[in-house]
Amino acid sequence: MSPSLERPPGLDSPLTARIIKYGARANAALFKLTNGRVGGRWRVMAGWRKPAPVLLLEHVGRKSGRTFTTPLLFMRSGSELVVVGSQGGLPKDPQWVANLRAQPDVAVRVPRRGRRPVRARVADPAERAALWPRLLETYADFETYQTWTDREIPVIVLSPR
Repeated sequence: MSPSLERPPGLDSPLTARIIKYGARANAALFKLTNGRVGGRWRVMAGWRKPAPVLLLEHVGRKSGRTFTTPLLFMRSGSELVVVGSQGGLPKDPQWVANLRAQPDVAVRVPRRGRRPVRARVADPAERAALWPRLLETYADFETYQTWTDREIPVIVLSPR
């Protein structure tokens, strides 16, 4: 079942943002409780036929100083992990992207592998161009999300530290 390439009405409504926020909290809680056995695979839209792997990103709020946990689809690239700041094609980058830019030393939890420290960086244009087709193999709807927004969706590389 392929999603429509037309931008859904109400995509950037406060209700959509709230649904994403509380859905992410529920996913993170289930992931932590089961070490990724539940919540470690994304099975929505393109993920229905080809589930995409999920990690938990633990990052610090640049304004609040609080620790946040965000579930994200990811891809492996050698020893690095790659995540995408798509936020379903919403008009603004997700808050976690700004948090990583301010404080790049973070941690991730990968299903059944536990917690590990990583350093985040935004992929440069050439690296993004090389990673993007592989990311679409992981989750094809990233391309749809890119058509729904005017911003260039950031690709973040998480390197072991």
